[in-house]
Amino acid sequence: MPRGVTMPTMLNVSLSRGLSPPSIPRGIAMPSLPGLPSLPRGMSLPRAVAMPTVSQAPRRLLQDCCAVLDHQTPGGLCGCCWALRPRYKRLVDNIFPEDPEDGLVKANMEKLTFFALSAPEKLDRIAAYLSERLTRELNRHRYGYVCIAMEALEQLLLACHCQSINLLVESFLSTLRLLLEADKPHLHILATSSFVKFANIEEDTPSYHRSYDFFVSRFSEMCHSDHEDPGVQNKIRVSGIRGLQGVIRKTVDDELQSPAEQTEVCFRELLGRAAYGHINNAIRPVLMHLDSHSLWEGRSFAVQCFQIIMYSIQSQHSHLVIQQLLGHLDANSRSPASVRAGIVEVLSEAAVIEAAGSVGPTVLEVFNTLLRQLRQSVDYQLTGCYDNDRKHKTTSTEEKTLQDVVIKTIGSFANTLPVYQRSEVMLFIMGKIPVPGIYPALGSPNSGFEGSRMIQVMLLKSLLQVSERYESSNLLTALPSSFLEPLLSFTLMEDPEIRLLVLSILTSLIDRRHNAARLSTASVLDVSVLELKEDRSSRQDNLFMRKHAQRLYRHVYLACKEESSGRSHYQALFTLLAVLSVELANEEVMVDLIRLVLALQELALSNHSCLSVVNRCGVHAICAAFLNLLSQLGLPPPLHLHVTQVRRCVCVCVCVCVCKHHL
Repeated sequence: MPRGVTMPTMLNVSLSRGLSPPSIPRGIAMPSLPGLPSLPRGMSLPRAVAMPTVSQAPRRLLQDCCAVLDHQTPGGLCGCCWALRPRYKRLVDNIFPEDPEDGLVKANMEKLTFFALSAPEKLDRIAAYLSERLTRELNRHRYGYVCIAMEALEQLLLACHCQSINLLVESFLSTLRLLLEADKPHLHILATSSFVKFANIEEDTPSYHRSYDFFVSRFSEMCHSDHEDPGVQNKIRVSGIRGLQGVIRKTVDDELQSPAEQTEVCFRELLGRAAYGHINNAIRPVLMHLDSHSLWEGRSFAVQCFQIIMYSIQSQHSHLVIQQLLGHLDANSRSPASVRAGIVEVLSEAAVIEAAGSVGPTVLEVFNTLLRQLRQSVDYQLTGCYDNDRKHKTTSTEEKTLQDVVIKTIGSFANTLPVYQRSEVMLFIMGKIPVPGIYPALGSPNSGFEGSRMIQVMLLKSLLQVSERYESSNLLTALPSSFLEPLLSFTLMEDPEIRLLVLSILTSLIDRRHNAARLSTASVLDVSVLELKEDRSSRQDNLFMRKHAQRLYRHVYLACKEESSGRSHYQALFTLLAVLSVELANEEVMVDLIRLVLALQELALSNHSCLSVVNRCGVHAICAAFLNLLSQLGLPPPLHLHVTQVRRCVCVCVCVCVCKHHL
């Protein structure tokens, strides 16, 4: 370099005070400069114009100068400095074109990739420098170069082997964080797309030191984007869902376009990968989301969510979902009836999907929680409030809707259980019902006698739901003494609704061949058209009748004497007697049934009984219909002949009365 000539002088830039020009490393000679041409005598160079300092230069001028230095080809004085840079930086700089619209320089990208694969120890430096270049372009708002840098990082990730990918990942993830923190939607979409490509790369060993909490949070925010442009809003939401898919290493299905479908696929994949200890962590956010957005009241969305959950998780884990729902139901015991009904309905749907018998050790806990909800609902219905401070009002209609849903859910749960567990459930429910003379009071002090009666009705309805699909070949198991005795005691209560429920429960438990629906039509004279299913009674059935028949007949007789009985009660009593005669047909039972019918006929004809005309007619109707049935079930011919003659006489009398009326 010529004497007296310095770098600042040549560049016409003055250095700030305290700064010195860069020194040349030892061992590196400065290339000789070409000789400067001499000027003719008498001519002199113009005086150098002093440039302002860097700190005083306009920002735009500084950016333009840096851009020239970034993208100029090596040559001249600046070229010599560029040649001194590390090779990997030169290779990285060469992939950027002068015009960002030209895109990535593919030939130079291939050179960079080859260098990275040949020297994998340089990968971390390459990634760090690429990230530095991207950050610089991002700060300058030159988004074309940002996309080029991101594309280069993606290609390096895809080209590198699994053993060396960790050298790239930290710089790659930090770059994605910068893009996601920017305020440009297209950068968010670009970062999400890159993250999904990274997530689809299979690694030999998991990296436990990585944390994706930031990405989960940011992608979740994108899922709830409220951008003013509907098209951009939809793209951001889909990108957010795809990002969450990437977190759980899910392959993106390009055919899915709507956010709802993307969400369902992502949700199913997440639940399918959840281990036993993580099921609760997956369910709890769903419950919180449904609470915060008041989605229990709509029911359809909540039911759909838990249908996805029940079908996606492993079957042996399904009882954990039930436990979570039960706990959430208890936590919302002071919520409006619509919210409680929504949670209970979700429970009902979950029970239908659940495999039979997989409720696990929580069987009685399930029914105990549901029965407790019934009791609370009765209290709320009577008081008109669902909180202790009586600030939140409720209506009888809302509480009745909840009660119907709870009763339906009890039946749904019971249908998933094996026979022996259903028997235990019926005993459990029976133990909760206040029995006359044993548990005279039940419920809170606010409910009183009416509350106890309502609870009895609700629990008996629940018991009927369980018994309707209970199938047992042994009546000794279906109706043990601990269950039958308290049940029969309800036939003596004054409340007609309770008596009718008890008769229906008894009929459903005895009717093992499903003849009750056919036999309920008492007006049919020809029994052969009913196509009844008959079979000989077993030894266990005979033992049951010998042990409990007389008590059963006595309660039937006393039920017929109740003045508050109506047509439905007499219909139910006939159906019960008819089912007994078909299910337990033997000579001893038939004789006892005929004696019972004769006693009932005598009751209807007695002047000492306090029966009204309607009640007497009802008892006569039971006797006539039941004797007609017995006469066609293979009993001795004289009885059949007698019933036929009586029936003809009745028909003649009716015809005569009709004729006289018209005359």
